[in-house]
Amino acid sequence: MTEKEKMLAGEVYNSRDPELIDMYYRARKLLREYHQIAIGDSAGRDQILSDLFRHKGEGVWIETPFFCDYGENIFIGEETFMNTNCILLDDNYIRIGKNCLIGPYVQVYTAAHPLKASERIIPKEERPPNFPAYMTSSLPVTIGDNAWIGGNTVIMPGVSIGNNVTIGASSLVNKDIPDNVLAFGNPCKVIKEL
Repeated sequence: MTEKEKMLAGEVYNSRDPELIDMYYRARKLLREYHQIAIGDSAGRDQILSDLFRHKGEGVWIETPFFCDYGENIFIGEETFMNTNCILLDDNYIRIGKNCLIGPYVQVYTAAHPLKASERIIPKEERPPNFPAYMTSSLPVTIGDNAWIGGNTVIMPGVSIGNNVTIGASSLVNKDIPDNVLAFGNPCKVIKEL
């Protein structure tokens, strides 16, 4: 099993694996181009996002700056708008539905590490060559159709947010959220059905 396959399967993987490093550098190159392209060059911006993401629906608009790890693990549905300074750490799949509004500074995390330092950190003398000092695994994140994710929200690994959901600003989403609800808080919880 390759390190990429381990990463996408939720197993511990080597984030310094050459294949993953190449993916990371490719994403950085495309992100640099995206940040530097003329704001009025809609076709050019659209092409860069199509090259960066696994899937990008028609009418997707992403404000700069925008950051991701690999890009190729991201699926974004049609007519979705993402505001400035969003971060998608796509060490696993991130699926965002159609007609979504993603507020500024929203962060979506897929990477996870053991809580105990003794399990998270690999002593140098025990570490395989070209392996980082820490253990990493990842879990996918899904955001359904027609969702509105308020600014400064953080979505944790393994979370699924349903269709037609509104997440209030500055929420910490660490558990699944069902369809058709308003949810907010730290931790995020359902407030009412919509």
